[in-house]
Amino acid sequence: MNCSISTNKDKLDVMAIYEYIHIKSYWGKNRTLEDVQLSIDNSLCFGMYDQNDKQIGFARVVTDFVVFAYLMDVIIFPEVQGKGYGKQLMRFILKHKSLKKVQTFALKTRDAQGLYTPFGFQSVGNSKLWMAMDS
Repeated sequence: MNCSISTNKDKLDVMAIYEYIHIKSYWGKNRTLEDVQLSIDNSLCFGMYDQNDKQIGFARVVTDFVVFAYLMDVIIFPEVQGKGYGKQLMRFILKHKSLKKVQTFALKTRDAQGLYTPFGFQSVGNSKLWMAMDS
């Protein structure tokens, strides 16, 4: 699991992110390339890269950096899924210096509760999608 994680948006492979979200995800099939670029422009983004600097993962956070953060578009590309990269990316995000003060993290997922529960996320009410974690 030799990889690096960066918040440098210039390193992001926007086309690979778009293709995953638009073609492979269940949550973003209607997003255009322009939508994906705009969402990146207006979020704190995390790119994950292998030892050859090829992007293997992505996530973004929309936040005020104090009260609330919404974790979105958590992606580990298919060729490296199942190797612990998602957990590594989550640990990095939750410990990131700019998010230290955030009181509540929230996210929506249909099928990845098992990734988020060990980090303290719990279902919100009786929702099958919403999860949150308070500090």
